[in-house]
Amino acid sequence: MKKQDKTLPLTLLGATVLMIIGSVAGYIIVASKETADNLPVGAEVVPKDVMMTISVSSNPSQWERLQQFGTPESQTAFKNLLGQLRDRFLTTYGYNYQRDIQPWVGEEIMIALLRKQTLEPANSTAPDSPPPPPAQQATVVVLPIADPVKAKQVLDRPRSLQKGQLVKRTYRGIEITETEGVPKQDISAAALGNQYLVITDSQTSINQAIDIYKGDESLAKVPGYTEAIKKLETPSPFGLVYVNIPVAAAYSSSKSITPVSEENLKQLEDNQGVAASINLVPEGINLKAISWLKPNSQKKFTVENKAMEMLNRIPGNALMMISGSNLQKMWSDYVKNAAANPVAPINPETLRQAVKNTTGMNLEEDFLNWMAGEYSLSLLPIPKSKDELNKFAAGFVFMIKTSDRRAAEESLKKLDEAMKNQEFEVGEAVASGEAVVKWTSPFGGFTVIRGWLNGNVAFFTLGGSVENQILPAPTTSMAESAVLQKSLPPESESFNGNFFLDISKSFNPQNLSIPQLPPNQKVWIDGMESIGVTSIVSNNRTTNYDIFVKLKKQEF
Repeated sequence: MKKQDKTLPLTLLGATVLMIIGSVAGYIIVASKETADNLPVGAEVVPKDVMMTISVSSNPSQWERLQQFGTPESQTAFKNLLGQLRDRFLTTYGYNYQRDIQPWVGEEIMIALLRKQTLEPANSTAPDSPPPPPAQQATVVVLPIADPVKAKQVLDRPRSLQKGQLVKRTYRGIEITETEGVPKQDISAAALGNQYLVITDSQTSINQAIDIYKGDESLAKVPGYTEAIKKLETPSPFGLVYVNIPVAAAYSSSKSITPVSEENLKQLEDNQGVAASINLVPEGINLKAISWLKPNSQKKFTVENKAMEMLNRIPGNALMMISGSNLQKMWSDYVKNAAANPVAPINPETLRQAVKNTTGMNLEEDFLNWMAGEYSLSLLPIPKSKDELNKFAAGFVFMIKTSDRRAAEESLKKLDEAMKNQEFEVGEAVASGEAVVKWTSPFGGFTVIRGWLNGNVAFFTLGGSVENQILPAPTTSMAESAVLQKSLPPESESFNGNFFLDISKSFNPQNLSIPQLPPNQKVWIDGMESIGVTSIVSNNRTTNYDIFVKLKKQEF
C-alpha cells in the first residue's frame, strides 16, 4: 500500500538533500570590484542590517560574455528582469542608461535590499531578539561616480516626466530630488559628494544613506564582512552577493504560508551572513562562497572534512548525488535548525514517527547511532533496453560508512524482520557475484537491495535495478566528473561534502517522469546543463563553498 511504500526507512535519506546551493540563482547574477578598502562599491553607504546586496558589473564586455549562455528564452527573461529594474529607477526618472549613466559610472553598481520596517521608528526590543518580519522591502541603487564632470552635466539637465513632477528637498545639507505623483513608483535620488549617486524607492532610506555617508555604521562594519570579501578576491570577478542570514530568514518567513515563530527565528541569530563571488568562465559560472557566524555566537561549526571515499564509489553517470562527512552530525544539526528554517523540506518529528510506525524502530537509536561516517545519496539512470520495458527510469542508492559495524548488522537484521511483518518478501540474493538481501513489495511495485561494500560501507538501492552499477565498483566514478572537478578546490584533498545535479537530463521528461516546473521557473532551468558544489569547513566559525554551474551556450 502507498503508505508502506512511502514510509520505508529509506525515507530518512530525504534529510540528506539539504544543500545550500539554491541560495544563488543561475541568472540573477552579481558583480563587484574593490574600492581602496577592497570592499564592493556602496558598502560604505548601505546600512549595517541590509538584507541583501548585489553588485553588478558595468563592463559591457562582461555582459557580452554572459549573453553567450542560456537559451533564447532565458536570455529574453533575463533582459526583461533588467528592463524592469531600469524602468523602475531610470526611465521613470527620465534617464536612459546608455546615454545618461554609462559615460560617468564606475566599474560596478550595487543594488541593496532593505527591510522597510527597519527604516521606520519602532518600539524598542531586547538586544538579542530576532528582526521583526518585514511586510515589504526597500531597494537602494548605488552608482559610483567615476567622472564627476560628466555626471554633473547629465544630472543638472532638466528632466521631463511622463507622469508626476520632480521636487527637491534638503537633508543634512545634501539636496535630494524626488518624483511626486507617480503611483507606486515614487523614487528619491541624491549625489553624495563626488563619490556616489544613490537612487531609492523610499524617502526614509535615502535619508538613511545620507546618515551613513555622514558617519553612521554601514555594511562595511558588519563583523566578518571585510575578512569574507578578502577571501573571495579573484581577478576581474563578474560579481558579488551578500545575504544577512537572520534578516533574510525573517523576510522569507513573513512571506511563507507557514511563518516561523519569533522564538524559532531567534535560533538563527548566531549566523551572520553568506557572501559569494561570481566569475564567468568558458563553460559557465564559477562561484566561491563563504558563510560565517557572529564573533560572539554560542554556535560553532564542527571541523570535519572527511568526505573522501564516496566520490569514487558513485557511478559517473549519476543524475544527482549528495555526500557528506558525518550523517549523524548532519542530522543533529538539521534537527536543531529545522524549526527556524522556513524552507526546511522535512519535519524531523514526522520522519521519526514514520520510521517508528513502519518498522517499530527508533530513527536515532537504531539507525543514526551507527551512521557517524561518510554518506551519499545518488540517483542513477537505468539504460533503456529495446527488449525489456523498464518499470523505473532510475534508482536511488544510499551509502553509509558505518562507525559501528556490529550495531549496524543488528539493526539491519531487525529491519529485515520489520519488512517481513509489513508483508514484504525478504530473502538472500546475488548481485554481480556479491551476496545481498532483497526486499520485494507485496504489490510488486518496487524492490530494495541492501548489502555491504568494502570498508564497512552499507548500501541500499530503491526503485530501479541499479545495484550492478556499484558492485563491486563503478566503471567510472563521480570523482572523474568534469563538472564536479571544476568545483573541487585544488588546494584541498578532503571535503565536508559534495553535491551534483545533471539538470538537463534530470528535468528532461524523456528521462524522468517528474512534475513539470511552472514556466517562470522552467525558463531558467532550461538554460542550465549541470551544477557541482563542494563544501569545506575552514574553522569553527567559517564554511567555504566552491560551485560550478555549467550553462548551455548560444549557437551563433
